[in-house]
Amino acid sequence: MSAMTTEPHQTPSLLAGKRKRSAYAASAALLLTTLLTGCAGSASADSAALQASGSTTVAPIASDAAEALKSRGLKITVATQGGSAGGISQLGSKQIKVALSSKPLSDEDRKTYPNTDFVPTQIGADAVGIIITKEVADAGVKSLTKEQVKGLFEGKITNWSAVGGPDLKVFVYDKEPGRGTREVLDKFVYGKGKPPAPPQSDNYAVVGGNLETRNKLKSTRGSIAPLSTGFIEGHDDLVAVALDGIAPTVENVAAAKYPMSRPLFMITDGQPKGTTKEYIDYVLSPEGQKLLPPHGYLTREQMGM
Repeated sequence: MSAMTTEPHQTPSLLAGKRKRSAYAASAALLLTTLLTGCAGSASADSAALQASGSTTVAPIASDAAEALKSRGLKITVATQGGSAGGISQLGSKQIKVALSSKPLSDEDRKTYPNTDFVPTQIGADAVGIIITKEVADAGVKSLTKEQVKGLFEGKITNWSAVGGPDLKVFVYDKEPGRGTREVLDKFVYGKGKPPAPPQSDNYAVVGGNLETRNKLKSTRGSIAPLSTGFIEGHDDLVAVALDGIAPTVENVAAAKYPMSRPLFMITDGQPKGTTKEYIDYVLSPEGQKLLPPHGYLTREQMGM
């Protein structure tokens, strides 16, 4: 992230160096060694591989680590079925060994799977941005207040001119329930309150993973969506606006000033052992932590851990 950047047409991100996003996107299946099927008792040749699944935000790190560990003879598959909630569900159902999550475990998760001893390990942190198009940012939208974000996502603000932007209709791409990104947005806007039902509008749609969200933003004039800031680095047609005047820089996220940051987790059933422990230990190691900044994420050290 060009953490120090404050120029109006450049997107704040969490990357200090050059990103590897293009290489990641080119891997289409998140550097999958094998697609995780989630079918118990599979007779495939990869059934003995350690399986990890969940958040599309954590997946790039999980995939890079899996690739790095190939040289040690470890066989690890990574998939993104259902986002964070999907990973937690698959772990609770004993289908996988590692759940990838960009949201903390909830009491409801533990109640739903009482026979699973969820043990989360924080591997780093990320900032969720309110992402708009450069066209809208250039026309005057540099920062949004909490109430403005609320009005936009509830469908009450339908034209960008209402928040200092161009005379252009707003198109909202919201994340589907259960996604870590959606939970961060809801917490920022509603606190502990329950968000209302989605607006009944032709200018509102629900999207899934980060790559899909980015593609939709890039192809739709006047669009807005919550998205990990790391996913727009190098995409100058997208901008992460400041929230109440606070940009998602490394300094602001580490100091807990930016309101939409989140921890990134690898979750296991019980304390990690064997190959699972080797996998997570690698991500926590100095070598493994170097995988985070190129994807726009903060390391544990940057978070003071």
